[in-house]
Amino acid sequence: MGSSLRELRERRRSVSTTKKITRAMELIAASRIIKAQNAARAALPYTRELVRAVSALASVHDIEHPLLVDVEQPKRSAILLVTSDRGLAGAYSANVIKAAEQLHAKLTAEGQEVVMYITGQKGVAYYDFRRRPVQQSWTGFSDRPTYDNAREISKVLLDQFLRPTEDGGVDQLHVVYTRFVSMLTQTAAAVRLLPLVVEDAPAGPDRGSEELNPFYDFEPDAETVLDALLPLFVANRIHSALLQSAASELASRQRAMKSATDNAQSLIEQLTREANQARQAEITQEITEIVGGASALSE
Repeated sequence: MGSSLRELRERRRSVSTTKKITRAMELIAASRIIKAQNAARAALPYTRELVRAVSALASVHDIEHPLLVDVEQPKRSAILLVTSDRGLAGAYSANVIKAAEQLHAKLTAEGQEVVMYITGQKGVAYYDFRRRPVQQSWTGFSDRPTYDNAREISKVLLDQFLRPTEDGGVDQLHVVYTRFVSMLTQTAAAVRLLPLVVEDAPAGPDRGSEELNPFYDFEPDAETVLDALLPLFVANRIHSALLQSAASELASRQRAMKSATDNAQSLIEQLTREANQARQAEITQEITEIVGGASALSE
């Protein structure tokens, strides 16, 4: 019985240590998610105005640009998968990987060859474990992405898209990331990024669709302005996806760590009851042995 009591106490101490770690991780995620939300919110005005300018160019002017022209029968597509660098975030990475796998299967069924680009160590490990090819990957910034990270990724993807398919280029580019809806809801989303689709771009809360394409005067000409705006637009959309995914990752980690902390507390209470019962049984056995010994001596 004494050995059992020791084991219960050691296990309770171990669970208490784990609880302190999960509680600390919960607080860290809670403090960082505010910064991630503020970063995504701060980037929204720039995104909105950039989308309005590109929308005006794409809809008002009859311009044929490589980033705007659809291929009738695409042969090769690229998928940018945004995952996390670390675990302990619940089903965050698993959900977005599942969405990427569904998109991969859909494109393959259409007869397309799919090329994978990945951000985040979890996605890289998933494909490495299954020995599936990855064209290029980026890691180390999943919870704190910067515009420089997005610009680096967009440069690689734009070069791949503008290259002919005969030379290893792609006809379409898709981004699979996690959209931050609220602290309790984050959903995996797959968006076609290239050729550009600007009609689904975010608008302001007080602006209707009639204000999406205002009248602009472009100098020196619309083609030159479009050549300058489209790479910025692509980098901005990737940056927005990274920011949304970062906020979603932190929210998932906070929720997972809170659940782990609550479960640890419940286990500590259960082990405490079991330890008390074991101690009571040990005391009862000792008293019984003393009374039995005293009776034997008196006889």
